[in-house]
Amino acid sequence: MFDTSFKDRLASFRLAPGTSMFIHWLVGMVYVYYFASFVLLLREVVRPGVLWFLRNLNDPDFSPIQELIQQGMLQHGRRLIASAMIFGTAVFLVVWLPIRILKFIWPSFLPYNVTLHSDSVNELSMELLLLQVVLPALLEQTHTRNWLKIGIRFWCLIVSHLLGIKSYLLGDGEELPPVVAPIHPPAADLGAAHEGLLRRGGPVGFRPYTRPTNFAIRLIALLVLVALSVVVISLSIITIPVWLGRLAMSFWPALLPSAPESSQLPNIHELYTAACGTYICWLSVRAVCFIAGWLPEGRAVVINRLKFWLKISSKAMVAFIVLLGIIPFLFGLLLELVMVVPFRVPLHQTPVLWAWQDWALGVLYMKIACAITLMGPDWSLRRAIERTYRDGFMRLDLKLMMQDLAIPVIAVLSLFLAVPYVIAYSVTPIIFKNHGTRLLIARRIYPAIMLTMAIVKGMMMQVRQFKRLYEHIKNDKYLVGRRLVNYNHTSSVSGQN
Repeated sequence: MFDTSFKDRLASFRLAPGTSMFIHWLVGMVYVYYFASFVLLLREVVRPGVLWFLRNLNDPDFSPIQELIQQGMLQHGRRLIASAMIFGTAVFLVVWLPIRILKFIWPSFLPYNVTLHSDSVNELSMELLLLQVVLPALLEQTHTRNWLKIGIRFWCLIVSHLLGIKSYLLGDGEELPPVVAPIHPPAADLGAAHEGLLRRGGPVGFRPYTRPTNFAIRLIALLVLVALSVVVISLSIITIPVWLGRLAMSFWPALLPSAPESSQLPNIHELYTAACGTYICWLSVRAVCFIAGWLPEGRAVVINRLKFWLKISSKAMVAFIVLLGIIPFLFGLLLELVMVVPFRVPLHQTPVLWAWQDWALGVLYMKIACAITLMGPDWSLRRAIERTYRDGFMRLDLKLMMQDLAIPVIAVLSLFLAVPYVIAYSVTPIIFKNHGTRLLIARRIYPAIMLTMAIVKGMMMQVRQFKRLYEHIKNDKYLVGRRLVNYNHTSSVSGQN
């Protein structure tokens, strides 16, 4: 898949054993986590008792630490071998076999390009943008769990009707309470009770079913269909999103690095193509779901829905351009002029500003700034961000968002960008005639002004805090109820004399 061999893995391990072991452990943990999550999702669809050979992690009596202490090494060894067989079979069906089939059917599709061919910040900023902004937003909005449950249930219905094992796979239809193990009174010997609890057999939450004829043959056919379905689905997952992403990005050659002459594929990281293809698949599925839900309601309802969504899309597009286009670009440009250019570009060199890089990094900076703002004190910007996030696209008040959030932020960022530039290139040449001095001021004016404003703002906050402390001490000392006592003690004494 990644054009690596066992020798490459061994060389990588010898070069950095700790990093290599950590990466493989991390990949294994992610695989085990998603496998367990899929099993839990599968238990919600199939009949209780079908997955009797897999431990139920939601079982309240399941205590792995207690079992690790109580049970012997032989039983742990058997469980380890059984787990290795289950996970190994899953890896064989999900990864190895689909890759072999793909190499045989489409040899030029693999390997995936997962190496950076450029050390510029453009590559890194794009990857950070995808990992921190795009993919989390996609995972939050896709309702993946519901779609998986619907797909699994649809597959189970087809297979159960095909093999005649609907009672075994999904149950008989009536919602009978599952048969659980009876609760016995506690034994006098606590150790014997624990031993009996650990060695009890039978599935938890078993539900009876109707056993058809030739049941063993039907189960073998079920396992074969499961294996074939897993291979086909895995092959589709590792192929379709990447292919769609490559096809979509091939229409925009300006974003793609130059491909080597020996390869006909664009020299681009597969993270970009996979993310782009996943978005295309998600949009296609959402469009199909919307159309399938609208068609039975009639033509007039469909037209009204289209008008409504066109209005929502127009407002969302304007908000997207402002909040995720203009503001991140200004924010990224300002931070580059304040932090990157003064420290990385010498005075005798001319800084080159890349708009795409500034925008991508600005999105990340804006995400961090929004998180800090939401954790800070209650003020107008925080209330505007919370209201915009709470309303979402469906109830977005575009006018209020522009007045309270977009226009103030754009105005402040524009002032921070424009005022130092005017001072450096309009006022400074009038005062200073030396070219080196003017260049030094032009390069250092942005961080100097920002540092000065930060110091002034900090001093103002400290003065405000000292005033509050002074008022608090004064009230604690002189305020009794609602009357001041001996506040102007010296003047009152002189008046009496």
